[in-house]
Amino acid sequence: MNVIEKNEVREGQVIDLTHEGHGVVKLDRYPIFIPNALINETIEYKVIKVKKNFAIGKLIDIKVKSEERVEPPCVYYYKCGGCQLQHMTYQAQLNMKKEQVINLFQRKAGFKDTVIHDTVGMENPWYYRNKSQIPVGKNDEQNVIMGYYRQRSHQIIDMDECLIQDNIHQEVMNKIKLWFNELNVSTYNEHKKQGLMRHVVIRTGHHSGELMVVFVTNGKKFKQSGIIVEKLLTAFPNIVSIKHNINDTHSNVIMGQTSHTLYGKDEIQDTLSDVTFKINDQSFYQINSVQTEKLYQKAIDYAELQGEETVLDTYCGIGTIGLYMAPKAKHVYGVEIVAEAIADAQQNATLNQFENTTFVCGKAEEVILKWKADGIKPDVVMVDPPRKGCDESFLDTLLELNPRKIVYISCNPSTQQRDAQQLATQYKLTQITPVDMFPHTTHVETVAQFERR
Repeated sequence: MNVIEKNEVREGQVIDLTHEGHGVVKLDRYPIFIPNALINETIEYKVIKVKKNFAIGKLIDIKVKSEERVEPPCVYYYKCGGCQLQHMTYQAQLNMKKEQVINLFQRKAGFKDTVIHDTVGMENPWYYRNKSQIPVGKNDEQNVIMGYYRQRSHQIIDMDECLIQDNIHQEVMNKIKLWFNELNVSTYNEHKKQGLMRHVVIRTGHHSGELMVVFVTNGKKFKQSGIIVEKLLTAFPNIVSIKHNINDTHSNVIMGQTSHTLYGKDEIQDTLSDVTFKINDQSFYQINSVQTEKLYQKAIDYAELQGEETVLDTYCGIGTIGLYMAPKAKHVYGVEIVAEAIADAQQNATLNQFENTTFVCGKAEEVILKWKADGIKPDVVMVDPPRKGCDESFLDTLLELNPRKIVYISCNPSTQQRDAQQLATQYKLTQITPVDMFPHTTHVETVAQFERR
């Protein structure tokens, strides 16, 4: 017999938050997770799902409110899945993210001596996204809709504005929606796997102001492209690139492999501090330029570069971190498995006239062993892997390389914590700084410093 049944309505006190920001109520140690509930609130909730080890509840009423509760400014907040934390003060969000890192590293993994700093936040945590990937569809009346998906679904919530994307993106989105309706542009239906327009992707150079618009279609023919390009250029003079990307894979991947330039340049430019980057439609480039500068500065602080160090930038992408460090290092070697990213990194090094950089395409664990055989011994290794963290073989190679310092940037602290345990055989995890790259969402980026024992 469960301690609670589905559809039961109960009252309880919220004692904790999950890493997803859900409130936790306990019945005889059995946890019930309730979205939009906050610590110290007394709430009424309805049980909507019962599992062996936990239940999910729906918030019905708040009897005693938390001082950290605020009214979400976004009218779509309770429908849209883009943000999860707008109902709490910004300071409470920063505290929650720090607590998440403390919980993972100090309580679960036993890194008791590691200093975990306060989360680095934003002065103005709105309109920060320099890239918007907007799904396109039609409603029951066959009008074009554009917005973001409802939580845990692929149902598009039609919207006119989003408070976390660059202001210009919403203006572009609303004009395109209007034109798609006027021109009767076919939109993709996920269930039928039919129709043309899947996504509109908008990118901004935060400092340059340059604008790129990408139309992602299920198929090569986009007959209204000429008219729409003309309309875009008339309405938005700072557009420097309009592209057509083809994705006919019927998967959840947004972009396809093939892109054509319909107007202007193949890429836009942006700067981080004094370093200029070329960004194409497929480039990985951090979403929040303001916080990226703080993140990379913290990484440089942790590397403690004096100008004579050899730095290895693994998982280097288009070279953002490595090039950021190049003026403060003797030489930067970057490695990345994606050939197009390495071509971009080399181009970005030339653009900035850095002659102390080398970028190579290949598996990190193989390339760095070859470098070691060639006598290249790094003082500092930069690690910035995807969400799944580092491959075990890569970490083994890193331990064999035995650099003085490792600086590890992560977009997923749980896989970073797992990797830290493997590195702990030879390295002391001295400090971690969480950085709020994605305000009002549950995501947190971290930068960690490892020093050789």
